[in-house]
Amino acid sequence: MITAVVLITAERGALPKLGETLAAVDGVSEVYSVTGDFDFVAMVRAREHDELADIVTRRIAQVAGVAKTQTHVAFKAYSRHDLESLFAIGTEEG
Repeated sequence: MITAVVLITAERGALPKLGETLAAVDGVSEVYSVTGDFDFVAMVRAREHDELADIVTRRIAQVAGVAKTQTHVAFKAYSRHDLESLFAIGTEEG
């Protein structure tokens, strides 16, 4: 599974409804409204790179109100759950 973080800049006036629209896009697992240089962060999960390209360039970038996207593909995932299991080595739980 390929995970990508897509940073999204919205067009003026699109902010109130764009988050919900993006969250409904097939392949988008989560959408966050954020502060800073971008308006939204979308988490995208795909089986292969061609599918990821389709999700970002056709499904997300073509949504009315999306002005610009910037995509970052994840190499490796780290989660609290993974770290907790590492520290549990040698205990009854690990």
